[in-house]
Amino acid sequence: MSTPTSVSEYRKAEQAVDIDAPIGSQPLGYAGEQELLTLNLGPHHPATHGVLRLLTTLEGEVVRDIKPIIGYVHTGIEKTAEQKSYWKVIPVVERMDYLAYYFNSMAYCGAVETLLDLEVPKRAQYLRVIHLELNRIMSHMVWLGTSALDLGAMSLLFYCFRERDNILDLFEMSSGARMHTRYFQVGGVMEDIPRGFEEKCRAFIKRMPRATDDMRALLSHNEIFLHRMRNVTPLDAETLLGLGVSGPLLRAAGNPWDLRKAAPYSSYEDFEFNIPIGTKGDNWDRYAVRVAEIYESCKIIEQALDGLPEGAHIADDRKVVLPPRHELATSMEALIHHFKLVTEGLREPPGEAYYPIESPRGELGCFVRADGSSKPARVHMRDPSFVNLQATAPMVKDSYLADLIATLAMLDPILGGIDR
Repeated sequence: MSTPTSVSEYRKAEQAVDIDAPIGSQPLGYAGEQELLTLNLGPHHPATHGVLRLLTTLEGEVVRDIKPIIGYVHTGIEKTAEQKSYWKVIPVVERMDYLAYYFNSMAYCGAVETLLDLEVPKRAQYLRVIHLELNRIMSHMVWLGTSALDLGAMSLLFYCFRERDNILDLFEMSSGARMHTRYFQVGGVMEDIPRGFEEKCRAFIKRMPRATDDMRALLSHNEIFLHRMRNVTPLDAETLLGLGVSGPLLRAAGNPWDLRKAAPYSSYEDFEFNIPIGTKGDNWDRYAVRVAEIYESCKIIEQALDGLPEGAHIADDRKVVLPPRHELATSMEALIHHFKLVTEGLREPPGEAYYPIESPRGELGCFVRADGSSKPARVHMRDPSFVNLQATAPMVKDSYLADLIATLAMLDPILGGIDR
């Protein structure tokens, strides 16, 4: 499969189009006086990717200031998690970033496993990687389709959601559910992959790069799309780091930080893949980096399937992991452990742990503090959408209002993670 290793390949399309630098640095108004307008975008604007309110100060069509206002879909998930046993927290945290539910459960299970000092079987680690990278592609498909729709390219949404549906078919095969699967468990995964999953997954990763090529062809040579992307709202890596921004936004500015390489987890060190980076940190680089990541995810999935180890899909620790169902009829010990885990839940030794992973939007980390009881004393998620939203104001200052909509699409914020 052909895989771009940098964003330079995508920039070849720009050479055929002459695009002037965006206007907006000069003050507008009458007789040298500024005339400002305060405008509310949202909280139900169709291009805000969730229930987000943007308090925008305009001078003509130029953005002079912007304040994101959040909290409209606050769910209290973190506080809810502290009232449930460790097992019952998993389906709760999955519903924060609702496009990256495998990542939410991975961060939480990783923190709990760190506290328990629990070793996850190698096969379970590979199965987690396969589902994480499928989830990354799925999230990027939703981002690409909705972002193109924000800019007027409606047809791409249908192509992206077609591929998303194929991924959800795979999730349904392995877990029985298409979304919020609860497939990841403390100690491994719920079930081993069923017969036919590997064949269908290989067919998908063989088709996906070609489908991505077709989607790129619709956008990367489109003059209107280039005008909306190239040299629009650039922001340097130093400013992004100062704001705590990570993920594709930071890599688009030239910084190759990726936790899968910098601090590998779940056996990511076993796989060969590239980290796509940009050069200018503008909307074009943000678009190109995410599209390039789709190819890399396909490479990782293929390697994981090729090297999938034999063995158990979950750890063999009866005080933490539910015993196999077939043992309940023959083993009193298995029945007791099953009863205690289901009714009371596992008990963590006192302590605290933070477990960071690389989600489709950047560093997603879970902090868990245990007090020795069967419920976590504290659960806190470091959601990248919440942190990355801080970059909106410096990105869009002195740009056009239309560029604000395009830039917000390139941010890819998920309000379920922001308002958790």
